[in-house]
Amino acid sequence: MKKILFVSSEAHPLIKTGGLADVSGSLPKALNELSQSIHLLLPNYQGLNLTDPVHHRCTIRVNNCDIHILETRLPNSDVVVWLVDYPAFFDFAGNPYNDSQGNAWHNNAERFSLFCKVATEIAMDRAYLHWKPDIVHCNDWQSALVPALLSLEEDRPSTVFTIHNMAYQGLFPAEKYQELNLPKQLWHPDGLEFYGMLSFIKGGVVYADHITTVSPTYALEIQTSEFGYGLEGLLHHKQYILSGIINGIDTDIWNPESDEHIAQHYNKENLENKTINKTALQQQLSLPVDENIPVFGIVSRLAEQKGIDLILDSLPDLLSMPLQLVILGSGHHSFEHRLHNLIALYPNKISVTIGYDEALAHLIEAGVDVFLMPSRFEPCGLNQLYSQRYGTIPIVRKTGGLADTIIDALPQSLEDNTATGIAFHDANADSLLEAIKRALVLFHQKDNWKALQRNCMNKDFSWKNSAQQYLSLYNEL
Repeated sequence: MKKILFVSSEAHPLIKTGGLADVSGSLPKALNELSQSIHLLLPNYQGLNLTDPVHHRCTIRVNNCDIHILETRLPNSDVVVWLVDYPAFFDFAGNPYNDSQGNAWHNNAERFSLFCKVATEIAMDRAYLHWKPDIVHCNDWQSALVPALLSLEEDRPSTVFTIHNMAYQGLFPAEKYQELNLPKQLWHPDGLEFYGMLSFIKGGVVYADHITTVSPTYALEIQTSEFGYGLEGLLHHKQYILSGIINGIDTDIWNPESDEHIAQHYNKENLENKTINKTALQQQLSLPVDENIPVFGIVSRLAEQKGIDLILDSLPDLLSMPLQLVILGSGHHSFEHRLHNLIALYPNKISVTIGYDEALAHLIEAGVDVFLMPSRFEPCGLNQLYSQRYGTIPIVRKTGGLADTIIDALPQSLEDNTATGIAFHDANADSLLEAIKRALVLFHQKDNWKALQRNCMNKDFSWKNSAQQYLSLYNEL
């Protein structure tokens, strides 16, 4: 049995801004079910959705401040959660990283360097918790200083650093380094310095014993200038300790046979019940009810990374086709504004909900026929996995985890029942429209469509497989 300290800045259902939370809420549970001793470390944000009792475990001094460690449980699991309680940094309303205008909190460097220092004290069993991990698993820039700080310690645990998205690196002005009271020996071009700036993410890339990303294809992509954001050379140099492990999904939460958010439960043997969810979705969103018209869905951040601009560029042609489009998401204000304008022009063809609604997200996955994910890059992606689980056909661009988890519906893959979606290569509206036309043709070939749905629902995207791969990695370390 391994003792694992899992360090993350968010975890579903306690707090979530993106896919990192889904991983941090599911992987520890899956490892716990494999009989590992795992503790999850999070900041004690004001917005945490706590359901289990919370009690004080200890108080430690870091940066001449008293930091309290609180203990609770990850909801519906036996996973122990330790919360780093420092009200000046974490006890305020709003997003963990940004203010209501979308700007990064002014003291993010201070907040997350403190978080990393506390994680290091716990990892070295200096926090009066009487527990020392074998493995410290850190995630994204907010916890990336931990491997760097641990590199200076004797008899330290092994470290794993997972990159969920290279686009977010935790870059700060060089003068921050001294203000944060970080060890001088880490400040050099082969350490935390990045072209005269402080790079948190380099702490994980340079100093971790092993680096993972959330898909094999993304592990290759981040070694190129297009996806490496200036660190591609370093990542290529580290390729011998770099690997990709596909994310799983929580198959209890995302399960069409028991999902509390959908109108009618179903499985691959009674796919006709999926149509009841389509009708419920059309009714809820005031779209004409018609089970014979294909409904396309999007649940996404409205950002260029997600290919929303490709969808907007293709909408005039798209909305001239016999289909309906359902969009749930928020993001760039210009994208939101353009979508709002289209609702007035095409009230019977498009529904747009700005924001995030968990229940609606589930009903969209169950109720639409096709899910659109034309991402410019996608380290792993989760919605294409949810879609397959729900017998909803994904249209994806061949990048990152989308390339690793979707088999394109071509004559051969349709014939041998391996096809699980429609994939296209080029990041432009014409390629996306061509993929949509292919989906429309298949939709009206009822036998092929049903076979495609069943292929999707036969796939196993549970966390058990991924957790087993992480456990094998831990054992190697």
